[in-house]
Amino acid sequence: MKRAFDIVLAAIGMVVAAPLILAAVVLIRLNSPGPAIFRQTRVGVNEKPFTCLKLRTMYYGTGNMPSHEAGASSITPVGTLLRRFKFDELPQLWNVLAGDMSFVGPRPCLPSQTALIAARRAYGLYTLRPGITGVAQVAGVDMSDPEKLAALDATYLHDMSLAADIRLILATALGSGQGDRVRPVE
Repeated sequence: MKRAFDIVLAAIGMVVAAPLILAAVVLIRLNSPGPAIFRQTRVGVNEKPFTCLKLRTMYYGTGNMPSHEAGASSITPVGTLLRRFKFDELPQLWNVLAGDMSFVGPRPCLPSQTALIAARRAYGLYTLRPGITGVAQVAGVDMSDPEKLAALDATYLHDMSLAADIRLILATALGSGQGDRVRPVE
């Protein structure tokens, strides 16, 4: 049921979001050089790597690191807006259609985030597809505290249902959570 829900919602979402994605691509390209779609290897279901798609919010050439390790000066002016309204996540609708992600689940991490991978493994979270949103994101917990994040993500295993997914999607759409944090400007 969850996968069918994801496919239908992602297909509708792609149609609705296409003009927003196109407008964002144009703004990104006008604002800074480099590709507008950011591709990054992330850890997926059963710890299988996949390519996660996002609208680029940082300057091209920023290191391959988690957002909480990047400085705020790495974020472009357009990127600040995209992050605030969570539009940078829209290309992940393709990841949902492709079966790499779900709408709701633990946010996908980088292969270099070994402490988070180990903590999630201990909770059995790699049986789930990673999500565009999840319990931790709605609660405003980012990836800088791997144990806390994994423990909060694990609560979803016990409350997983279509109703829970709809609640988390609506909470995200209505502004819950702050998204991935970045280091303040030094």
